[in-house]
Amino acid sequence: MALEKTYEELEEVLVEDLQEDVGNKYQLIVYNDDHNTFDWVIQCFVEILQHSAEQAEQLSLIVHFKGKATVKTAPKTQLKPLKDALVDRGLSAVIEGFKQKA
Repeated sequence: MALEKTYEELEEVLVEDLQEDVGNKYQLIVYNDDHNTFDWVIQCFVEILQHSAEQAEQLSLIVHFKGKATVKTAPKTQLKPLKDALVDRGLSAVIEGFKQKA
C-alpha cells in the first residue's frame, strides 16, 4: 500500500512537470566571465550540450562579444540538468522562459 501511494505521488510530480513544459519553451543562457578560457567553454558546450566543435566555438564567441548567448532551447525539465552541469564546471548559466510569438 505504501508503494502505491509513493507511485501516485511520483505520478503527480511528473504530470506537473509535463504540464509546465507543454507550450512553454525555455532558454539556457550562458553569460560571459573573466575566469573561463575559450577552450574550456568550448569543451563544456561539446561535452554537456552535445554541440559540434564549430557550433561550440561560435557560441563561445557570441558569449564573449555580446556578454551572453542562448546555447540551448528546450523544455525546462530538459535544460535543468544541463544548466547544473555547466554551473558545476564554473560557467555562469541560467534558464529563462519565453513565449513564442503566435
